[in-house]
Amino acid sequence: MLRIENLSKSYGDRTLFKNCSFALNPKERLGLVGRNGSGKSTLFRIITGEETQDSGTVVKPKNYRIGYLEQHVVLTQETLLEEACLGLRPEEKEETYKAKKILSGLGFSVADFEKSPHVFSGGFHLRLQLCKVLLSEPDLLLLDEPTNYLDIIAIDWLAKFLKGWQHELIIISHDRKFLDHVINATLGITRGEVLKLKGTTQEYYDYVVQQEEVFEKTRQSIEKKKAHMEKFVERFGAKASKASQAESRKKAIAKLAPLQKLAQIENLDFSFQESVTASKVLIQVEDVAFCYTEDKPLISNFNLVVENGAKIGIIGKNGRGKSTLLKLIAKELQPNEGRIRTIESVKVGYFGQTNIDRLASEHTIEQEIGLANPKLSYGQVRSICALMMFEKDDAKKKISLLSGGERSRVLLGKIIATPCNVLLLDEPTNHLDMESIDALMHALDEFSGAVIIVTHDEQILSKLPDKLVLCHPRGQEIFLGNYEEFLAKEGWQLEEVPDSGLQKKKTQEKTPQIQSKEKKDLKRKIERFEQDIMKKENELEKINQKLADAQMRNNPSELAQIAKEHELKKNEIDALFDLLHNTHIAYES
Repeated sequence: MLRIENLSKSYGDRTLFKNCSFALNPKERLGLVGRNGSGKSTLFRIITGEETQDSGTVVKPKNYRIGYLEQHVVLTQETLLEEACLGLRPEEKEETYKAKKILSGLGFSVADFEKSPHVFSGGFHLRLQLCKVLLSEPDLLLLDEPTNYLDIIAIDWLAKFLKGWQHELIIISHDRKFLDHVINATLGITRGEVLKLKGTTQEYYDYVVQQEEVFEKTRQSIEKKKAHMEKFVERFGAKASKASQAESRKKAIAKLAPLQKLAQIENLDFSFQESVTASKVLIQVEDVAFCYTEDKPLISNFNLVVENGAKIGIIGKNGRGKSTLLKLIAKELQPNEGRIRTIESVKVGYFGQTNIDRLASEHTIEQEIGLANPKLSYGQVRSICALMMFEKDDAKKKISLLSGGERSRVLLGKIIATPCNVLLLDEPTNHLDMESIDALMHALDEFSGAVIIVTHDEQILSKLPDKLVLCHPRGQEIFLGNYEEFLAKEGWQLEEVPDSGLQKKKTQEKTPQIQSKEKKDLKRKIERFEQDIMKKENELEKINQKLADAQMRNNPSELAQIAKEHELKKNEIDALFDLLHNTHIAYES
């Protein structure tokens, strides 16, 4: 088994953990929890040998194999299945059924098995990496946020798979429900100390709160006792009759070890600013259709009324149009058919999956938040930075130096900077820790405007939406009820509906000549999209230079205008990449 003995790690004057020790028992499944920046991923890198500790040792048995979900993807095989089978142990190379089972569980279709792995998106590449590491059956499996690129169905499958894991496992996840379903013990990093307890994450946090309450009561008791004895010494120290007693109390005071009051741990605590509107209906989606390729409609004849105060969840497997639907409502994409009407008083706050990557890396946190609303004073911008846990000099950090979780907080800060009455949120919890997710849920619950959220977090789905948009093979439809009612009435069997026989028949009826012409048309589209992307990226480079020049001139209004131009160009490039990706898939199928 793995043993950690007196491990310490610091960066400069910041200590992550000190003298931490724990052992991993056979078949133990640990959930590793702690605030963002507490050292969870660092501990993983020390265990794998990617990073060195300041002191202490990591003791591993001889020939003990560690499997770690690598973020850097290298593809070498011609088909998805062949690439996945690289994860099989040498003695299991012929047992491809194992790879097929895991690939299917993680959301790949049987038709995907023979496709080139290069045609899939980055999120599916990470699913492929996860498949490979699961197939290798290491003695210790380390998983860092494995659910970030999975949909609800794949998360449910992974939870069941890991619950039956026959080796050791340490897993980091912000998804508390998923974590508690899988683990049988919790390892937490709090205040630089590492504590391991049997049971769920909730039992761990309850214990920590209880221990801190006991510590604080003990500290207060010692302080009271000390104050009482000091008063006695001050009052009777000069009297001969009480001198011996006073001296005795002086010695007792010296023996009382002072306990430092526990520092307040910063928590995200905020509410969204609201732009009040008296309108009952804010947005109407009317007969909307959208497709990236003409032969594969993604959204057809979709209708939705968004009322003031509505809380709507969009759910379904990846690739069913969830994010696309949100982009259409946000006006980042235009429908092929139908229309989306918004009243004049609608003010939208949009959190997109890729928006944290659109933050300007050369900007500071306060600059990014300030650009969201040039009308704000410097003091107001700094107040929002503080709400997002970027106080004092932290607000002057450059975006390029921030972690994924910190960038997510900056993006939330940008939304808070501008009053809104509609929030469009696409997987907002992916880079937040458990405490920040709790704060977000509270803020969304208190928000009186409309919320439309795409999320795979069942904790949020169970508490927030009162109406759902179901994205499944037949298209998108409205479910009037909450997530618990959806599970009770319909559940995820919707996803098991196969493609219609009519569609298959149509495909089979195509002549070789028609298929050849379609291939040529798709190839021409791919080439055109690639050329358009190169052209747009050249234009973006020029805008980046304009942004840098404007920053040197320190002109807020000019900066805001160029930043808007930058955002629009990035959106155009992202849309082209989506088109290119889907056209590649159509070409290979």
